Amino acid sequence: MLGTIGFYIFVAVNWTITLLPLRVLYVFSDLLYLVLYYILSYRKKVVYINLRNSFPDKTEKELHLIAKKFYKHLADLFIEILKQTHMSAEEHKRRVTFSNLDVLEDLLAKNRDVVAVLGHYNNWEWLSILTICTGYKLSPIYKPLQNKKFDNFLIGIRKKYGTNPVAMSNIIRDIIKDRKNNVRTISALVSDQTPAITEIRYWTTFLNQETAVYTGTEKIAIKYDMAVVYFQIDKIKRGYYNMTVELLFDHTAGLPEHLITETHVKRLEKTIREKPEYWVWSHRRWKHKKPVING
Repeated sequence: MLGTIGFYIFVAVNWTITLLPLRVLYVFSDLLYLVLYYILSYRKKVVYINLRNSFPDKTEKELHLIAKKFYKHLADLFIEILKQTHMSAEEHKRRVTFSNLDVLEDLLAKNRDVVAVLGHYNNWEWLSILTICTGYKLSPIYKPLQNKKFDNFLIGIRKKYGTNPVAMSNIIRDIIKDRKNNVRTISALVSDQTPAITEIRYWTTFLNQETAVYTGTEKIAIKYDMAVVYFQIDKIKRGYYNMTVELLFDHTAGLPEHLITETHVKRLEKTIREKPEYWVWSHRRWKHKKPVING
């Protein structure tokens, strides 16, 4: 009961506060950063373990600087996601620009469906504006939260502009339906999530560590011969991002196993190494360890 009451209080407060412009909301973000880093020490142990393991050549001073920048970004990200409640399409398009959209236009002209890969890097949630910037139907693939109320809340935010969020378990069904209706789609996957231990099928080296990765991107792409693109998300300044479309593979049918997975994992790693403060280091990305095979 308390959970339900708390949720509706959160929704009411969010609806009211996010009427404020972002420049004002960033004041709350500055306060949230202080709370997360200095008072709550939110997952600080996880953050520093992840950073040390990923960058063994960096000094403690360098890691400390990355961590503080990350917490500042995390606070901004929280505010920016909630701000979508009242953000107009005009403001959204002003804050998110795209480079190389001609890649998607060329694929659309060829009637090609697309799998897009990106990471928990910068503000991946603002990709939703792509729906009104191309002729594609955008279907972000998500892993449902255990809390159904918050899950529905986030889905509501993601559905703005006609975006079509699809649960991971339903993506094949949706692709088949859209193909029958001759609707060209971009199925977007945040590719750096941690598979459940029962779902691990492949391990690779990512950020200096043995890492379990989902192979769903390549399975979907190869099954339907979809093109694969990567979204490089750069922060221009606070509250402004540019997303660059990079074609990784045009045709995918018949490609060697794990080539697509290795390619997009290494591409994301390159992005993170360039500006590590914008990746979500508080995520327990390496909670599963690769089994040691004796003999």
